[in-house]
Amino acid sequence: MKKIVSTATAGFVEKNDVLVTVEPLGNGIDIALTSDVERQYGQHIRNLIRETVQEAGYENVKVTAIDKGAWDYTIIARVLGALQRGEQA
Repeated sequence: MKKIVSTATAGFVEKNDVLVTVEPLGNGIDIALTSDVERQYGQHIRNLIRETVQEAGYENVKVTAIDKGAWDYTIIARVLGALQRGEQA
């Protein structure tokens, strides 16, 4: 499994985008989400983030996402970008 060694971010807090921050976590995958569409899509976004982290081969990571209505492919790209940056530090 891959490991996050430092805090890293990807994305922006702008309309139709998402700012994703990853950081090392002692155990498991923790997701903190703030979203303009929390009521309708919050659980879907959390599941998408968790699946992306797991499929990319990471564990023990905290993901904080501030979503401004991003499409799924944008969320996936931002999560992967932050994970890659956090691993390379």
